Amino acid sequence: MSAGARYRHLFTPLRLGPVVVQNRIVFSAHLTNFAADGMPTEQHAAYYAARAAGGAGLIITEEHSTHRTDWPYEKLIHGFDPAVVGGYRRITDAVHAHDVPIFAQINHNGGQASSMYSRLPVWAPSPVPDPLFREVPKAVEPHEIREIVDGYALVADHCAAGGFDGIELQCSHSSIVRGFLSPATNKRDDRYGGSLPNRARLLLEIVAAVRDAIGADRALGVRICGDELIEGGTGIEDAVDVARLVDATGQVDYINTSIGVATATLYMIEASMQVPPGYAMFIPSAIREVVRVPVVGVGRFKDPLQADRALSEGLCDLVGVVRGQIADPDFAIKARSGHATDIRTCLSCNQECVGRMGLNRWLGCIENPRTGRESTIVAFPERRRKVVVVGGGPGGLQAAVTAAERGHRVVLFERQDRLGGQALVAATVPSRAEFFDIARNLIVAARREGVDLRTATEATVEAVRAERPDAVIVATGARPARPWWAGDHPRVVDVRDVLEGRVHPEGRVVIVDELGFHQATSTAELLADRGCQVEIVTNGMVVAQDLGITLDMETWNVKAHAKGITQSVDLVPMGIGDGDGEGGNGTAVLTLQHHPTGTEQARTCDWVVCAVHQQPEDGLWRALRGGPCPVYRIGDCVAPRRAHAAIIEGHRAAVAL
Repeated sequence: MSAGARYRHLFTPLRLGPVVVQNRIVFSAHLTNFAADGMPTEQHAAYYAARAAGGAGLIITEEHSTHRTDWPYEKLIHGFDPAVVGGYRRITDAVHAHDVPIFAQINHNGGQASSMYSRLPVWAPSPVPDPLFREVPKAVEPHEIREIVDGYALVADHCAAGGFDGIELQCSHSSIVRGFLSPATNKRDDRYGGSLPNRARLLLEIVAAVRDAIGADRALGVRICGDELIEGGTGIEDAVDVARLVDATGQVDYINTSIGVATATLYMIEASMQVPPGYAMFIPSAIREVVRVPVVGVGRFKDPLQADRALSEGLCDLVGVVRGQIADPDFAIKARSGHATDIRTCLSCNQECVGRMGLNRWLGCIENPRTGRESTIVAFPERRRKVVVVGGGPGGLQAAVTAAERGHRVVLFERQDRLGGQALVAATVPSRAEFFDIARNLIVAARREGVDLRTATEATVEAVRAERPDAVIVATGARPARPWWAGDHPRVVDVRDVLEGRVHPEGRVVIVDELGFHQATSTAELLADRGCQVEIVTNGMVVAQDLGITLDMETWNVKAHAKGITQSVDLVPMGIGDGDGEGGNGTAVLTLQHHPTGTEQARTCDWVVCAVHQQPEDGLWRALRGGPCPVYRIGDCVAPRRAHAAIIEGHRAAVAL
């Protein structure tokens, strides 16, 4: 029995019209920001080829624009331009080299867009502005609807010429077709509005036109939104009826699924670890009951057992695994070969995939420093070296793993009795428990690569030099810094003091958020769950404003309301003193300045917990530099930042050896 036989369905073949996939793992469509001047790039080809080499059953590319009016973000592939065909061929050749089929997703984003790049009016079924872009679109006229249909057919023809094995129509979370399907955005009174068959007319016309363009030798799929999660929008009943209409055409080979709207409810499309895995599986299971074609399910699948269980329970026929294969391109082949425990499990942290995209950067991964960089060839070192790494947090572990993978002999010193560094601290909060996977994955890889892991060992200058290393990588992290206004007041502590169990605040707690991320909100949740009365104050306009980038803002606000956590903004701490009168001994009075007005406020509380910037722990690096071998420093001991910086710098330092 093969190792992959433990999965009942995951590694069985399936026919999608003229195309046979060898397993049920789909690398579903998602944005990458790899395009340059509207054209696909070598970065695309290498990225998709890595997942094909890693065993994916089917790859579906990111969307390709079908019309010049559709340019909602800078780095979109302009599929309507004939010049794309050469780039398409490079992508498909790279993927086909691994005997994996690849489909192209084609789309017009409609009213979920901006005219900033195109300098043309945004097109939509009706002049209903999107809540994110806040731009009133132009209601398309009949001749423009014909243009839309013809545009889909044209791009499908370009994709066929470029060697794609199939086409997927994006009619789900960000699409003019979704706009027509949804009662919330389609207010027309002509033959394209009103009843569901009328609202679905554009979709069916596009299906017919694209099928005519690609012929019978290529597959055609449709991706449908099962629930927009907005008032008056498409719900599961309408989605099932749309699936029936699509299936009845006899021209479609599979149906893919989605949940949410890419602007109003984006946090449910690319759900973070705050949302349970498999949360959207009610959609494919409902559609599967009424159609004859295979159905793809999605919903934060982190490991192959989850995916196989969804197939075994009849919830879907294929499983979309996107972030799981962004984090580890070998997701499928490791599962099939019996090495599932070696999979670099996705954290669903959204920091470097969704988060970088939101900042108009190309896609990356907090765990995998090679994601998005697959087209950059890294030469193997000419000779084997002895490398000492100091610090067992994510940066140090990544440096050790990369160095060991490249053939070096590696010793890692960690003063604590456990590896993982601040990742372990972050994961102590129940809502962030999955963040522990970043440490677990690296620890597994370090042991697999034979790194000499020495925990509970202080890395003194003498101990490091006694190893006679050829190079030293220092990853000693950062230490809490006391803010200027706190003085030596005993009731002012750092979030790390709370999360690491050194202090146990009770009663009224004020958390000062100067970092704008999970540190303050995680600690607030923890203390509220322990019965504290919690208020977060921040100098920003929004508490934890960077949670918007990782799509955690909505779930945070829901939980904060449910737990009675107060959020106060535009406030700067100016000082703290002892309380008197009401509250008695042991209280503190925090003075806050409302910086837009310059007025002062006071908070009487029992504890003040600080989520503020840290200081580099760089003493060892200073002591070692200038010695007999090169000494590199990485991560927070250079400058305190987030985990992705430490991971990238650890990899970069090891590659440079």
